[in-house]
Amino acid sequence: MNITAVSTAINAIAADLLVTFVFQDDPLYKKKTTDIVNRFGASVDTALSMKDFSGKEGETLLLYTGNKKAPRLLMIGTGESKKFSLEKLRRAVATGAKKGKSLKVSSLAITVPDVDVILPESIEEIAAAMAEAFLLSLYQYDKYLTKEKIGKPISKITFCTASSFIREIKTGLATGKAIAEATMHARDLTNAPGSDLYPATLAHDAQQTGRRHGFSVRVFEKKKIQQLGMGGVIGVSKGSEKEPRFVIMEYGKQFRKNGTLVLVGKGVTFDTGGISIKPSAGMAEMKMDMGGAAAVVGTMQATAQLKIKRHVVGLIPSVENMPSGSAVKPGDIIRHYNGKTSEVDNTDAEGRLILADALSYAETFKPKLVIDLATLTGACVVALGHYATGMMGNDQESMDALKTAGERSYDRVWQLPMFDEYEKLIKSDIADVKNVGGRWAGAITAGWFLKKFIGNYQWIHLDIAGTAMQEENQDYIPRGGSGAGVRLLIEFLRNWN
Repeated sequence: MNITAVSTAINAIAADLLVTFVFQDDPLYKKKTTDIVNRFGASVDTALSMKDFSGKEGETLLLYTGNKKAPRLLMIGTGESKKFSLEKLRRAVATGAKKGKSLKVSSLAITVPDVDVILPESIEEIAAAMAEAFLLSLYQYDKYLTKEKIGKPISKITFCTASSFIREIKTGLATGKAIAEATMHARDLTNAPGSDLYPATLAHDAQQTGRRHGFSVRVFEKKKIQQLGMGGVIGVSKGSEKEPRFVIMEYGKQFRKNGTLVLVGKGVTFDTGGISIKPSAGMAEMKMDMGGAAAVVGTMQATAQLKIKRHVVGLIPSVENMPSGSAVKPGDIIRHYNGKTSEVDNTDAEGRLILADALSYAETFKPKLVIDLATLTGACVVALGHYATGMMGNDQESMDALKTAGERSYDRVWQLPMFDEYEKLIKSDIADVKNVGGRWAGAITAGWFLKKFIGNYQWIHLDIAGTAMQEENQDYIPRGGSGAGVRLLIEFLRNWN
């Protein structure tokens, strides 16, 4: 898609659809609509006089201008200016993009609203949010759709502004485009069927992404994983014909003096539950059980593309969890990379077993902070639904910073407690720890299990089970794989102290 920014009035642009935003506040509404009437003429005045549009949030009015150069004008209500936010702007932009898609237009022009006097964000951040929302709202996993069903995509979008900050707007658009592309890459990985995406192909995608965007990638195969003593990765993979992989991505070694961030992503490319097999209903969604790994690949891509001055390492333990005669069984004992042992009480609690190895291995990089992302527990979905990621950790300052990043990106997190009383629920009589804690507080006991394997570093655990896999379409987040975590982590990284 060709994305440009120009400093000109919207009616000076040739486009199949023009999109502009209108606040409902009386002075702002009158000023905006008067300006639109002056630019587009009597037909617009007649439509507005019918009072079908008042600028309320979510309202739209599609007008046919009679102008061959710009035949359609879409007005989108943005509500009261005092209640406006960056997220409401994203949603309004998504409305315009989706309307353009439904009208099958090939070119679209959209105004950058003069909201820098209303919002605390800079004009650059506003432009970035607009580019993100526009591109993300048009996302479709169409690899297996025939050409006839896909339809003609929007090929050109022009952002129009009357302000003098065209350079800042162009910079913001480039930033938003990079973040959106990385998020869509994560979505593609998450939505890919298990026949396409398994440990070897996930590792290959990471290698290709590294080559394209400028970060290094190493891949450990089964023999090396065994030599390192990663019993969780080996154990979970035993039931599958697909051999495991352990992926190490690294960017910005020259910035190590600023502190190293290690990202760990759960890479279970398909999860049947193993011997503790899941019900068949809904099992197809378990192709998305590598949403954490997808988020890490996407974050590494955006970090490199935006040239963020940080040393960032991405670790992905990747397996397929299948039932077979060779699969790990309930009651088995696993020895992990750091020497600790875990009792497998339920083979469907497999993600924490592979993350235990990766979190232990993370210490070899002497990190300042480690963040793991995993579609870890259904219990977290029960607790928070599909609108917030569960967060636990051992450093409140870092968690507060991540929560702030979540509010700004609207890729939100919510902290869950890790009281000492929860630890006893995963006590094992025959190993150092048990991999499930019973019926209660399942998301928290999973976090406590992971805590047993962290090293001497600050750590945050993100349970993205609800946010990485969406049940219905939202404004710019589709049903299926959402790419949750990418926008959150980039916002965090860009402001990390």
